[in-house]
Amino acid sequence: MNQITSWPRPAGAEQLADALWRIYRRPDTPAAWQAGGNLPWNDPAFSERMLREHLDESHSAASRTAAERAAQIAWLWSRLELAASSRVLDLTCGPGLYAVALASRGCRVTGIDFSPASIRYARELAERTGVADHCTFIEHDVRTVTVAAHEYDAVLLLYGQLAVFTRQEAAALLQLAADSLRPGGRLCIELLDQEKVDKSHSTWWFTGDSGLWGDAPFLNFGERFWDATAALSMERFYTLHLASAALDEVLLCDQTYAVPELTAILQSVGFDATQVYAGWNGLPLYDAAEWNVYVGQKRSAE
Repeated sequence: MNQITSWPRPAGAEQLADALWRIYRRPDTPAAWQAGGNLPWNDPAFSERMLREHLDESHSAASRTAAERAAQIAWLWSRLELAASSRVLDLTCGPGLYAVALASRGCRVTGIDFSPASIRYARELAERTGVADHCTFIEHDVRTVTVAAHEYDAVLLLYGQLAVFTRQEAAALLQLAADSLRPGGRLCIELLDQEKVDKSHSTWWFTGDSGLWGDAPFLNFGERFWDATAALSMERFYTLHLASAALDEVLLCDQTYAVPELTAILQSVGFDATQVYAGWNGLPLYDAAEWNVYVGQKRSAE
């Protein structure tokens, strides 16, 4: 005879039930850019967990593996016409993996990110590598940071980070990049190819006791949405922490761009002769086919 297994009710069962009801009663579709529409990069605990993902060489989901980064660095060195004396601005630099690699080739690099754990690690990495005198790492939101004008030979915005800002914020950030470059300097942007973004609605869930979403037992529920009018991808995450019954909600928005739209924005803020390289120009990256890389050259002074 089949029996239904009844599990003992844990402490806080009422709070757990309340959290599950909140998930059940969630809006069918989230409002775009709700609560900023981004991951909580600057939350100290989250930033520590994200740093672990950046440094995990078993995957390329947060930062690419060392071998893939080496291929990218060589490509950037050539396409951006970098030299040992070049000054480079790395916007959303994360744990400094690209910045320190470029500093090791002689560049002077400024990296900006508002993840405290990533900036701490970047400074430590520069010290260990012996290039601290070639690196400046700033913990700050790139949307409100002030940088010197006409100071840099190259600006980097890698791994799709431009997409986590609204169109207005992205345009302002690209203007900041243009203003920071000397005439003839170059900007490199890596963005997902709009045609290859997953536009299906999907849901998933999993359990765990360590990882990006927590370091104690949790349930994580996720949903993906596509707004065709805005060309916007949204992922909504609920994390239910089982010991405390705390419920976290995070909405991650990714603004996609058609190639003509982004090249037009780049031209409007001061870039001419933007080159677009589909699939990272054939670099051996596991997901290269999903990306477009834009290299814009700042308009020369007239």
